[in-house]
Amino acid sequence: MKLLMDSTRCQGYGLCQEPAPELVDLDEWGYAQVRESEVPADGEDAAAAAVAACPNSALRMVK
Repeated sequence: MKLLMDSTRCQGYGLCQEPAPELVDLDEWGYAQVRESEVPADGEDAAAAAVAACPNSALRMVK
């Protein structure tokens, strides 16, 4: 699985980082950045929670 970020949709709420701090970083203004697009098998639940937490649908998971 891959975690992808559409940076044009991110509004800097930072809600995605809380459930997946090992996958998502926040820049100095609070905008999300995916650390590594490849999600390890044990991180899929956290990635899914990060996707669900984003109010702007800036994150998505793909196979």
